[in-house]
Amino acid sequence: MKRRTLIVSSLGAATGAGIAIASHYQNQQQQQQPPFSQERQKEHGIARFAVTEKTSLRERAASQGLIYGAAASYQPLRANLEFAQRFAQECAILVPTNELKWQILRPTPDQFDFRRSDWMARFAQKHNMLFRGHTLVWYQALPQWFKETVNRKNAERILTDHITTVVKHYAGNMHSWDVVNEAIAPNGSKDGLRQTPWLRFLGADYIEMAFRTAAAADPQALLVYNDNNLEYDNPKTEAKRSRVLKLLERLKSKRVPIHALGIQSHIGASSQGFNAKKLRSFLKEVASLGLKIFITEMDVLEKNLLELENRDAIIAGVYQDYLSLVLDEPAVNTVITWGLSDRYTWAANFAPRQDGAPVRPLPLDTQLERKLAWNAIALAFDQAPPR
Repeated sequence: MKRRTLIVSSLGAATGAGIAIASHYQNQQQQQQPPFSQERQKEHGIARFAVTEKTSLRERAASQGLIYGAAASYQPLRANLEFAQRFAQECAILVPTNELKWQILRPTPDQFDFRRSDWMARFAQKHNMLFRGHTLVWYQALPQWFKETVNRKNAERILTDHITTVVKHYAGNMHSWDVVNEAIAPNGSKDGLRQTPWLRFLGADYIEMAFRTAAAADPQALLVYNDNNLEYDNPKTEAKRSRVLKLLERLKSKRVPIHALGIQSHIGASSQGFNAKKLRSFLKEVASLGLKIFITEMDVLEKNLLELENRDAIIAGVYQDYLSLVLDEPAVNTVITWGLSDRYTWAANFAPRQDGAPVRPLPLDTQLERKLAWNAIALAFDQAPPR
């Protein structure tokens, strides 16, 4: 039996943003609206998120056949022993935030620097965690040499060499790869593809090429298409969901080796704009293609949240309600938050509060203590249907 089958069938036993450009996430947050009203969340208050057991998120998820984990960066994991210990306690899967992106991993066209990502892979192995790769193909976080070096004549070679080198380096030890990240735009070309250097140099087939190259380099890893802004109820999001689904259908019809859709889930914490029926329908359509679904980069952002006093309850309400909904779909088997502690969150720089107060988007606070958001995630796992 192949390793990917083992991973999917025994999840219970398996116990971009960092470099991302600020304007990218600011634009995304302008498009997104959070699902649940502040009034509803404040009515329920702290009592809504009471938990009786102190079992870790890792253990709670595993008991339901789910995997929970988080993204982290090399430096805090290596330098902060307490953070590293809490990470290993709470997480069953580790995702390097930036260390596997081109800008850090490939400083020159002919040089790869695996030192930081290798350290993180060893950390995951030491603590019995899965290791997940993010990301092989993206239109951002490219090195300075890319613009001067890559063209129509050499783009295929440079892309396939990159994927082959990186994926083979971790072959047999990688749970999954975000093979292609954010290739769809709601107002892109006629097939919805985002205008990127890869599309310009190679055409639409670059996506299929990337997946086939990754599968050849490591037949055991789960291969994922990952994208953002798929959750909400507005015309742009509706168009994007439709185009992502069409992309997945095209790939499956051509027997491209793709195993899962990654839904980033950077959720806003202010006002309403969420249609549970439409999201459930989208998840079922993805699952009908034989694909698993990962929640890959979840956090709850305060950029447009004016409330301060009750914000922890508001944020926790978004976590619990959103996760409770998506976990009703059996194909959703992995939940990853984009960070574990508020001490290390991309949102502090790229999605700050308007009033300048420190942001609190993650399960643990800056002192590495569990917050209401942790409780909400724990409750969502406890109440999820077993896989």
